[in-house]
Amino acid sequence: MLSGLLIVLIPLVLGYLVPVRHANTLTLIHRGVNASVYVILLLMGISLAGLDDLAGQLSRMGGQALTLFAIISTLNLAGLWWLSRRLGLRADPTRIAPGAPTSKVAAMNGSLALVGVVVLGVLLGLGADRLLGLEVFAQAETLAAWALHLLLALIGCQLRNSGMPLKQILLNRFGLAIALTLAATSLAGGLLSAPLLGLAWNEGLAMAAGFGWYSLSAILIGDQLGPLLGGVAFLNDLTRELLAFVLIPLTIRRHTALAIGYGGATSMDFTLPVIQQHGGIVCVPIAVVSGFLLSLLSPPLILFMLSL
Repeated sequence: MLSGLLIVLIPLVLGYLVPVRHANTLTLIHRGVNASVYVILLLMGISLAGLDDLAGQLSRMGGQALTLFAIISTLNLAGLWWLSRRLGLRADPTRIAPGAPTSKVAAMNGSLALVGVVVLGVLLGLGADRLLGLEVFAQAETLAAWALHLLLALIGCQLRNSGMPLKQILLNRFGLAIALTLAATSLAGGLLSAPLLGLAWNEGLAMAAGFGWYSLSAILIGDQLGPLLGGVAFLNDLTRELLAFVLIPLTIRRHTALAIGYGGATSMDFTLPVIQQHGGIVCVPIAVVSGFLLSLLSPPLILFMLSL
């Protein structure tokens, strides 16, 4: 799998080497990332439709995702709760940025829309196979691989041009501590989950290394281990984000590090508006740094684990 690691890392690194100075170009890159995610998840759904005994496989996928989620989240919450007590970090909900987005419902709808795309892919695959007699599953996997390379190049470019200097990231001790705690407890959860899911130890670590980045973890793992385990990774990380929307308002005042950290990589984008709404401006740079570090760590870590 080492060659697969290099094939996938190359576009990520090449994208990171590209500086972008025009706002319009960055906007196009962001739209390209979003479009690529939808396309790949649609193709993943089509690939899922090609599994034998689809209903039984989907039931198994749900059970595995629930097991993985329960173990990882238990360790995440315990580790972040301990860190909250050690850091002494406190939210300031009186300082809210003017015009800050506050709709949790809209953000959750965006997450659920991705589930809808996977379901649509399954329906399209079944329809093409049973109604039209077309076997599109192999073609879907090939197209998904090419779309994945494009997505990684665009993500590398996004990370390079995110406006987060390395010095600023490393000097933010709160964001760094939260990211490291979330990563360590997630990987420990993946290692404990591996024998329960019938996976090798490195596969369990790879399944846990999405850190909430459900679209990318599903794509990378699905490409290496098949659409079924890609679906498990997707559901595990998506459930994390949905639970984060509930936990953040309930915990951010007394356990600020826990509230910021539990969203994982999404704390720099999808869950950031909720963190800002309930925790104030003081939480924003910490959440962005934590999410950025986890986003930077996730793709190479998943690929490295799968190459062992």
